[in-house]
Amino acid sequence: MLEKFITIKEVSLNNNCPECYNNEGLYLTFKQKFIESRFYKSITKETKHILQCKTCETTIYPVSWTEDIERVVDYHQRAFIPKKASLKLNKKAWILISIALAILITGIILILFKDKL
Repeated sequence: MLEKFITIKEVSLNNNCPECYNNEGLYLTFKQKFIESRFYKSITKETKHILQCKTCETTIYPVSWTEDIERVVDYHQRAFIPKKASLKLNKKAWILISIALAILITGIILILFKDKL
C-alpha cells in the first residue's frame, strides 16, 4: 500500500524568510493524503501544510515564524479548501466483488430450488 501526500495548492508569500531574509522565495504548500493499494485509490481528509524558502532551500518550522508569517499562514489555512474524501475501486476489486456476488447468488438459488433439482 502506498501512502503519500499530494500537493493541492501552493501559495507564494511576500514575507521575509527568517533564515536568509529574502522576501521573494517563501512558499506555503498545502498537501492532502493519498492512499493507493492493489484494490483502490483514496483521498483522505488528512491535510498538512509546509512553509519553505525556495531561495535558501530551507523548511521554515513554526518555531521560527514571525507574527506576520503566522497571520498570513492562518489566513491561507482558512481560505484553503481540501478536495473531498473519496474512494475509487480498481478493476481487480470489481472483479472480486463480481465473483463473490456470483457465488452468493448461486448459493441462494441452490438453497431455494434444492427440492426441484
